[in-house]
Amino acid sequence: MASFVSSTTGVLLAAGAGTRLGRGPKALLPFRCRTLVEVLADVLLDGGCREVVVVLGAGAGDVRGRTDLARHTVVENPAWAGGMGSSFRVGLDSARQEDHVLVALVDQPGLTAETVARLLRAHRPGRVTAAAYADTSGELRRGHPLLLDATLRAEAAAASEGDAGARLFLQTHPELIDLVDCTDQSGGEDIDTPDQLHLLG
Repeated sequence: MASFVSSTTGVLLAAGAGTRLGRGPKALLPFRCRTLVEVLADVLLDGGCREVVVVLGAGAGDVRGRTDLARHTVVENPAWAGGMGSSFRVGLDSARQEDHVLVALVDQPGLTAETVARLLRAHRPGRVTAAAYADTSGELRRGHPLLLDATLRAEAAAASEGDAGARLFLQTHPELIDLVDCTDQSGGEDIDTPDQLHLLG
């Protein structure tokens, strides 16, 4: 495998309670005869990340008990209720110090191994590489996952707060972002409300 593959840790943010969805933690949503968290953690690994850190929060004990995440590193964020920012920091802190980090969200069932591999192939030193999806007008919109260069991890973590993971850092440094068109893989949708459950197929 190419060297860039072995220098990236995948971080799967799976700590939310899924309050708007009303079905408990999204991590446990049934997907492909398993759960979302199991399938997506494996997708990150299959796409070329050398290891995957899964960040749990709401119902962490239940998630651990009802899933098989033995292939991955599982960590818990005790401050998950404060928003995604703290889970983002926990994930970055738990990844190998020297690695780039590819951050994905557990509520995006359209994530594919090819999307992950595409970001890894496209990444350039000192940059942020983000999946992008075309809207109805054909314009590319930044989405997830996104790959943070190892040199940017500390600044991105310091800028995260509340419900903002990397968003504030990215808004401050738009010149660092490279978009990679992944529209052929999915629409980049996430599952927030019951009317979006059809995305699970």
